[in-house]
Amino acid sequence: MSNQRGLFISIEGIDGVGKSTQIAHLVEYLASRGRETVQTFEPGGTELGQEIRHLLLHRKGDVAPRAEALLYAADRAHHVATKIRPALERGAVVVTDRYLDSSVAYQGAGRALDSAEVRALSMFAVENLLPDLTVLLDLPAEQALARRAKTGQEPDRLEREKVGFFEAVRQAFLSMAEAEPNRWLVVSASQTVDEMQAQIRARVNLLLG
Repeated sequence: MSNQRGLFISIEGIDGVGKSTQIAHLVEYLASRGRETVQTFEPGGTELGQEIRHLLLHRKGDVAPRAEALLYAADRAHHVATKIRPALERGAVVVTDRYLDSSVAYQGAGRALDSAEVRALSMFAVENLLPDLTVLLDLPAEQALARRAKTGQEPDRLEREKVGFFEAVRQAFLSMAEAEPNRWLVVSASQTVDEMQAQIRARVNLLLG
């Protein structure tokens, strides 16, 4: 058991804002500081989660909004119990691409479910485990979707939603960040990769001490 305190960081934002790039740079930086780092993602960060991810994003046909929220919560409950919490307990830094705030934004604002109910469901799933830091990479939905289209990747079920859906999700993220400024860091994704990373590292360094 490490005597170092674990650190839990989530990276949030709509598709196309550059989460994967920033996570890769952050994980490399944390390794350079000698910290064990566990890089993960939702949905699908575990073997069971991969099966749930397929149901959520690649199954043909619609998924009822409440069923979708419950599937995300099931993925998250297993993810925390088997991967995130054990890593934190041994003193590792966990960096996850999406966490429960994505459910509140996507299933709450995007799917028009009650955001408070979605959050309560997620908090039950994770036994109230919140990140020490949540980084929101922010970009207007139209710009983010234009970036994503340039990748040429086949969109999944969620990524095929219209721009209005993603702008509603973006606004929900911004509202959550405003409500919990001590946990959130909002970074404009219109900046260069290095400028964004510098802001993230500065905040992470404060937490690492």
